[in-house]
Amino acid sequence: MLKLYALMSVVGLVLMVWSLVEAIGTDESRIRHLPKIAWILLVLFFPLAGSIAWIAAGRPRAAGRRAGASPAFPEYDRPGRAAATDPAKDEDFLRKVRERAEEQRRRYDAQRREQQRRDAEGPEPTAD
Repeated sequence: MLKLYALMSVVGLVLMVWSLVEAIGTDESRIRHLPKIAWILLVLFFPLAGSIAWIAAGRPRAAGRRAGASPAFPEYDRPGRAAATDPAKDEDFLRKVRERAEEQRRRYDAQRREQQRRDAEGPEPTAD
């Protein structure tokens, strides 16, 4: 039984130290619900409850990029990535997109007219 208490004490201490270090190291503008000093005091005075509260309600939702960390999609950070590299290919692509959209509109209009024609004729007679 003593080993269980010792293990729980160590886990609680590690959780408190981790929460305290994280609260101190987090930028105040990213901390939620309470000021930074309030979170630090909460973790210090109520180690277990304060640490759990910090994890549940105080930490920033998503970890931001750390200095030196590579972005998940480096092609998004490339300067000028949205600039056209070959205007002729871009025009060809846009022309094909417009043609495809126009063809889809024509098919939709034809289907709609056909459905309206069927609805106007009424139900087809059944052979009994």
